[in-house]
Amino acid sequence: MVDLLQMLQEDLLPQVSLLIVLTILAKIIVLILLAYGVLRLAYALIDRILLREREGKLYVDPNKAKTVNTLTKSICRYVIVFILIIMILEVLGIDYTPILASAGILGLAIGFGAQNLVRDIITGLFIIFEGQFTVEDYVTTGEYTGIVQEIGLRTTRLRDFSGEEHILPNGKIETVTNHSKGFMRALVDVDVAYEENIQRVQEVLEQLAREWKDNSLEIKEGPLVLGVQNLDDSGITFRVVAYTEPMLQWKVERVLRKAIKERFDREKIEIPYPRRVIYQRDDKEERNQED
Repeated sequence: MVDLLQMLQEDLLPQVSLLIVLTILAKIIVLILLAYGVLRLAYALIDRILLREREGKLYVDPNKAKTVNTLTKSICRYVIVFILIIMILEVLGIDYTPILASAGILGLAIGFGAQNLVRDIITGLFIIFEGQFTVEDYVTTGEYTGIVQEIGLRTTRLRDFSGEEHILPNGKIETVTNHSKGFMRALVDVDVAYEENIQRVQEVLEQLAREWKDNSLEIKEGPLVLGVQNLDDSGITFRVVAYTEPMLQWKVERVLRKAIKERFDREKIEIPYPRRVIYQRDDKEERNQED
């Protein structure tokens, strides 16, 4: 009888152990799927609250809403991952209370080594709450210039005009130039030949500026013809400036250059350009002259 029980135990023990392992794995997989679902649901709820259309008197700056959106999602992600780890430890039968206590002691021990991490987080909070810049602002910090894609607890992501993404630790962001605050200047320099009447050129440009001021919605101030800016080797330089909404200054410059060229063509005003005159000598004539 004893031998029979021992044989049954030897046969059933591996199966029971395998069943326990599979049960634990199934619970862990379910927890991961639940955490993923909760995270996606939280993201959708955050988007709905912060990025929905605002009506009536309550108005939230869309860029600030996107900034808070990315930060809230980052915090939510860390919290859900932390809770998931605790629940997995509980499924594995590991008492996480000593781990949390030791984590507090370990945190104090490595506190000095984590100064950069703490500095990144604190700087990120200051960036957001002081409104230094927001998502979709066009900024320059250090050697990097681009559009702000995301402001997180630890890093800020910039994408430049070549499409490259730069990930900057918040603690490294010291001096920031925000090109999206206020109006931006559109500046166009145009040359005319020395033979042209500068008073007439001034009048033509001012007439064009008045037409633009009345018809262009992109220009908030100007255009203003400043007059003669420079006397170059090949011509006289006139300068025209206007002020636009952020990120529209380059478009206005391109369109304004085209309009000036078309107006100068119509008014027969010459824009100088380099010319080269080549004289070709006839070798036969040279030899005849020498003879």
